Amino acid sequence: VARLCGVASAQVTFCSGATEAANHVLTPDFRMGRSAVRVSRLLVSAVEHPAILAGGRFSADQLTVLPVDADGRLELEPLEAALAAHDQSTGQAMLGLQLANNETGVIQPVRAAAEMVKAYQGLVVVDAVQGAGRLPLSLDALGADFLILSAHKIGGPKGVGALVSAGETLMPAPLMRGGGQEKGHRGGTENLIGIAGFGAAAAIAADAVAGVAALASLRDRMEARMGEMAPDLIVHGVRAQRLGNTSFFSLPGLKAETAQIAFDMEGIAVSAGAACSSGKIGESHVLNAMGADAGLGAIRVSLGREHTENDIERFLEAFKAINTRRLARKSAAEAA
Repeated sequence: VARLCGVASAQVTFCSGATEAANHVLTPDFRMGRSAVRVSRLLVSAVEHPAILAGGRFSADQLTVLPVDADGRLELEPLEAALAAHDQSTGQAMLGLQLANNETGVIQPVRAAAEMVKAYQGLVVVDAVQGAGRLPLSLDALGADFLILSAHKIGGPKGVGALVSAGETLMPAPLMRGGGQEKGHRGGTENLIGIAGFGAAAAIAADAVAGVAALASLRDRMEARMGEMAPDLIVHGVRAQRLGNTSFFSLPGLKAETAQIAFDMEGIAVSAGAACSSGKIGESHVLNAMGADAGLGAIRVSLGREHTENDIERFLEAFKAINTRRLARKSAAEAA
């Protein structure tokens, strides 16, 4: 895991998952050696994972949600305005920002945002859960103080994650206290089997980054063919840099849940939104933040190393049938 992030093993604190890691690091209380460090403002983008949007151990009045553009990228001007408005005499500001979105795959301008935060002596926490194994991970390159990781998002076991720090001196106050495990940063007996599985998955993930370009080529050809069949297709975040394995799209007049069932009947697994929210009813806060039609919903297609051109062709056959039925219903409704 340390090698995946380019750090020493002492900079990795294992825990039960990314949600715990987020609740651990999103806190007003830090220690720099024996000295207390106060953080009094948490800034997050409107498209963050709910674990980040919840604000961890910050109170509601310490949380500022920042807007994104129509493609879901953090807008940097409001970030700088929020940093400039923050009263540093009350404590530092912290930015919590995902490396890539778990619905759209849109990659955030982490480095540019981090440089702004550092200019105001703030801290940067990067949720790298979705980007691990798909983008190179380096705290130095990103300008991050902390990274959040999840094992099962890179093919490892569920129930284990990590908080990776840029150093060993500045650390958040423990969320769980106990027997002093994880160098005193996280109490409780470590999940050794889970951690071993995490390590094995991280070794594979480090090599997998090189194959993402091939997945992006498959994804782009898939989206182009979909657009030919359905000119009114909406691919969310298409103008932004995205993870190569992700496509998030809507078809006007077709509910995402309806499309998901139709794909499932063809033996194709897609999700109507984020995988961790699959099966839940409710509009996508990501689409809402982007100003899209959240009521319609969207379908997320995720590609993996095992997918081939044949898989894409099979998907496109199902898409064609679903779109044909959609257009037939539209014509019937217009004729009525």
